Amino acid sequence: MARGPGTARELPSTQGLVFAGRGRELRALLGALGLRPAVVLVEGEAGIGKSRLVAEAALVLRAQGVRVILGGCHPLREPLPYGPVIDALRAVGPWLPPVDRISRSVGVLAPLLPDLADRLPAPPAEEVAPGALRHRITQGVRDLLIVISPAVLVVEDLHWADDATLELLLLLSKDLAPDAALVLTYRGEELPERRPVLGAAYRRPPGTRGTELSLGPLVEEDLRKMAHAVLGDQATADLTRTLHARSGGLPLVIEEDLITLAGRASRSVHGSVHGSVRGLGSGPGGVERRSLARQAGDLGVPRSLRESMTERIGRLAPAAAAVANAAAVLAVDAGEDLLGAVAGLDEDACGLALTEALAGAVLRETSPGRYGFAHVLARQAVYDTMPGPLRTRGHRRALEVLRAQPAPPLVQIAHHTRALGDTEDWLRQAEAAADQATAVGDLGTAALLLGEILEVPRLPAGKLGQVALAVARIARLSAEPADTVATLRRILATPGLPGAARGEIRYRLGAVLANQLGDACGWAEIEAAVPDLQQYQPSLAVRAMSAFATCGSARYSAAEQRVWLQRARDVAAQGDDESARAVVHSNYTSVMAVWGDPAVPELLARLVRESADPDVVRAAAIALSNAAEAAVCVGLDERSVPFADESLAISARLHQSSLAAYTESYRLLLDWACGRWHDFDTDLAAYHARYPESPLTGTGLLGTVRGLIAAARGRAARAAEHFDRCFTPGALDVTALGAAAGLARLHLARDDADTAWQILTEPLEFVGLKDAWPYAWDLLPTAVETAQLRGDRTTAERLTEQHAAGIRACEAPGAVAEQYLCRGLLLREDDPGAARGEFERARAQWLAIGRPHHAALAAERAALTEPDGATEQLAQAIAVFDGLGATRDADRCHRHLRERGRRPTSPRGRAGYGAELSPRERQVADLLAEGASNRDMAAALFLSPRTVEHHVANVLRKLGTSRADLAASSEP
Repeated sequence: MARGPGTARELPSTQGLVFAGRGRELRALLGALGLRPAVVLVEGEAGIGKSRLVAEAALVLRAQGVRVILGGCHPLREPLPYGPVIDALRAVGPWLPPVDRISRSVGVLAPLLPDLADRLPAPPAEEVAPGALRHRITQGVRDLLIVISPAVLVVEDLHWADDATLELLLLLSKDLAPDAALVLTYRGEELPERRPVLGAAYRRPPGTRGTELSLGPLVEEDLRKMAHAVLGDQATADLTRTLHARSGGLPLVIEEDLITLAGRASRSVHGSVHGSVRGLGSGPGGVERRSLARQAGDLGVPRSLRESMTERIGRLAPAAAAVANAAAVLAVDAGEDLLGAVAGLDEDACGLALTEALAGAVLRETSPGRYGFAHVLARQAVYDTMPGPLRTRGHRRALEVLRAQPAPPLVQIAHHTRALGDTEDWLRQAEAAADQATAVGDLGTAALLLGEILEVPRLPAGKLGQVALAVARIARLSAEPADTVATLRRILATPGLPGAARGEIRYRLGAVLANQLGDACGWAEIEAAVPDLQQYQPSLAVRAMSAFATCGSARYSAAEQRVWLQRARDVAAQGDDESARAVVHSNYTSVMAVWGDPAVPELLARLVRESADPDVVRAAAIALSNAAEAAVCVGLDERSVPFADESLAISARLHQSSLAAYTESYRLLLDWACGRWHDFDTDLAAYHARYPESPLTGTGLLGTVRGLIAAARGRAARAAEHFDRCFTPGALDVTALGAAAGLARLHLARDDADTAWQILTEPLEFVGLKDAWPYAWDLLPTAVETAQLRGDRTTAERLTEQHAAGIRACEAPGAVAEQYLCRGLLLREDDPGAARGEFERARAQWLAIGRPHHAALAAERAALTEPDGATEQLAQAIAVFDGLGATRDADRCHRHLRERGRRPTSPRGRAGYGAELSPRERQVADLLAEGASNRDMAAALFLSPRTVEHHVANVLRKLGTSRADLAASSEP
């Protein structure tokens, strides 16, 4: 029975040396892996003991019946999509059930696992687009882990992982099989600058457990335990101190030193007492205790593996040393035949030599039938000590053998040609290897090779442009946009870059900046790329020009966008690129929806939903998604649902989860619009759990809606927080208009019309610049009311007229309702009857759209304009507000009734709540939790400060808490 982690001797050793100094980390690792699904990250420098820690945990897990499979990343490997994961999955054969019990989705892995293909479902018959294939492979891996569960997938040395592998692991970590875990080891210091370990920021989703371990050096006591296990009584305090000073606590160096010292001690013992074997330090034949401490000090400084590896190889016979040198030259794990060929040994001699190298702990069997060094540092130490002529001969032999193979490993061939200094041949081989890597989907390897080619000075212009474009096209698929930007900018700075390559690379740089990083500088890059694109790549020029139509910032006016759109449509019409035409039509349709154009349904009907080109279909999904958002914003709520549903269906076919995250958010907008407020927070939490990386829950339209609901419930502080996140002066887009209006209304509630107007000034200019008049997010009614409160009727009239002109040719029912409101606000002083009529029209319009809260607000305005019938209308509004939970709105209407001498009464008298909070006390408790002052609460609830004091005292007494504790326990 397996024993739990504890002292150094409680677990069997995996490598002959005692496992010491990692008890806490092992307990943490096993604890995390025992609560699956789990994701564990193990970080540490080279040689710190990451692999050993994982190996020790694997012993315990396997004894518990958990299946542990291991894959590793390598800096020099042949192209294989998702290579480290596929390497690990090759071990699952013994655990596979009959094929009819395996999910069909696993069939996508069959071509990648040829040895298991006959035991897996058939692969998909249809051709799958690269983007969709990545998601299918992720699903296949997940379902295969379900089949073999309980299971732990270990991927080591993630700092060497290619982008495709990182993306697979990132997607897998966000949706692990229920009884599976993922363990990832990496060297933090070797990650590309600023890149997260998984290529993109990762947060464990709800329900997924795990931990992050960072391994540091061993302390002297840990080293003493290891030394005593290897050297017995000869592990003196002097020896321990010497070894610790020399190694700095790095387990790799400690282990190498102990192996070397043990070998010396063993030879001394074997050579004494006529060859009889005695225990270390056991008497006359033993090694003198002080001698090992002296020898440890003589191992040399700086502390490295070079001396110990050199010494170990020196103990080998020439043939065994030749095999070790061959392994160092090859730089990858290799089989016996290849090692023998590079070493110049026949089969029998190689077998004996390899056995000796394994026994001498120079090489190890890394996987069945494959041999290499225990770690990269050991290989480098051996390679560096080889004389130059010996290395050269080794590389030449390796080239001969590798080129003669039926499927020559091009990456390794390129490596050896470069090591021989043959730049011309290396360029040919590296380019061929990059082409092969791209063909099989290993974009990480391809990017590495192409990047090395770009660094070669004086490349011919044609070759430079070809390679630069290949790197750029791969870089745009990176999981980390910042890395893509750095790569593309570095390429653009390459001297002599041809115009054809320069235009496309600059366009792709701009697209990443603008679309993925939200950097407005990206539009300048796209604009600068257009001349080169028009000359060399008209189809791409079409995409670039049409992209300006979707620019939501103030950089381009609506008039400029129309010019760009027309240019794009003209060029697209002259070409035969179906994909370019689809993108232009998608962008054109999207901007027409923003402008409330009545032709939008017809434009959507002309979208191409079925095509062999996934870009064409993706363009349709994007247009439908944008139309769904715009429909909510202009008041065409009933259209938004079918648009969103169709976009989601297409996104699912294309495995476009990022687009689906946007489209599904529009359903939450509709829930708010139609009055389903009570489940809004629950639905929002479910959305966030489904799309944890989506920024939409706290920004944009969803963030605005959260602020509007908070304001309607009297939670002014929280509403202001939401609005501030969504509204950033100087960086506006149409999604911020509602937040600006909401923030201004908070100031109007405090009788601060001047601050409200300061907030509204820039958004109003933006609306005029972008022709965003159809967007019905209360901006214009708020602005008209604010202008009137400031005594500026001229501005109020001008805004109303501009709004009317701006929506005259639009199909925007929400904007029509807001125009009625603007007119009513202008008329209410001079002609209350006419004003009431406009407010009633607004109410009817909002009811026709299906928005009860908007309609109730309009009814409240109508009731306040003329006293006749005010009581009934206010009572109706209160009923709507109460149903929504809009407590501040309801309280405001109650105040209006009190001012008119009417007090609504309960037909059954005042309810008694005992120790429970009354509805009013619940409102007070919510506001207290937000840190609201008594004065703030009095303003929010339309109560006197004295009454608020009474409610606060009752709340704190019933809850048994203090004001400070209640505020501290509330999350913002």
